[in-house]
Amino acid sequence: MKIDNNIEGYDPLGEDHVGTSSNTPLRLDAFKLSNEEKIDIIKDDVRHIMETLGLDLTDDSLNGTPNRVAKMFVKEIFGGLDPNKKPSASTFDNKYKYGEMLVEKNITLYSTCEHHLLPIVGKAHIAYISNGTVVGLSKMNRIVDYFAKRPQVQERLTIQIVKELQEVLNTQDVACVIDAKHLCVNSRGIRDIESSTVTSEFGGKFKDKAVRREFLDYIKLETKF
Repeated sequence: MKIDNNIEGYDPLGEDHVGTSSNTPLRLDAFKLSNEEKIDIIKDDVRHIMETLGLDLTDDSLNGTPNRVAKMFVKEIFGGLDPNKKPSASTFDNKYKYGEMLVEKNITLYSTCEHHLLPIVGKAHIAYISNGTVVGLSKMNRIVDYFAKRPQVQERLTIQIVKELQEVLNTQDVACVIDAKHLCVNSRGIRDIESSTVTSEFGGKFKDKAVRREFLDYIKLETKF
């Protein structure tokens, strides 16, 4: 399989944190290989990187690293690229006629910056207003986790979460706010450990300032047990 490795011109795009699409950019043959085949290829590539850096892979501590990294890439941190892992979000009739917004806040988010393959760690806050159907609370967390587990840009991630819930719930009245730290900023480059990035996407009724303010006020509430 031939892959275009010409990266001329891509560094400025990465540094400027520019996203190119609201869909994750995938090749048409993205799922031609099985997971095990992908792991075998990535394992060799990781080994080559480590050897190029001068590391001694005969050392007991490093010997298994290429395989561990390859499995982590395919089955864990980039598992959200696999459409078979997309959570099935069953909906139910809103029989209790709850007509106000439902907010799921402080959803722990782990993702990976697609420009430097470094971690993004933060919290996602989601809300929707039912138009007759509701979705299980844990499914909202699973949707966040699914789209986070891929090389990401935070802006795209925010949009993807909202679009998926809009489709699942058959309503435009969905909102999402993400507050996250990017280790590509915190641990390299400018190395600003205090900064975080906030993104938002508001659909339907959430475009109204009063509804949006209500949502933002809810996510400020402190929850204690």
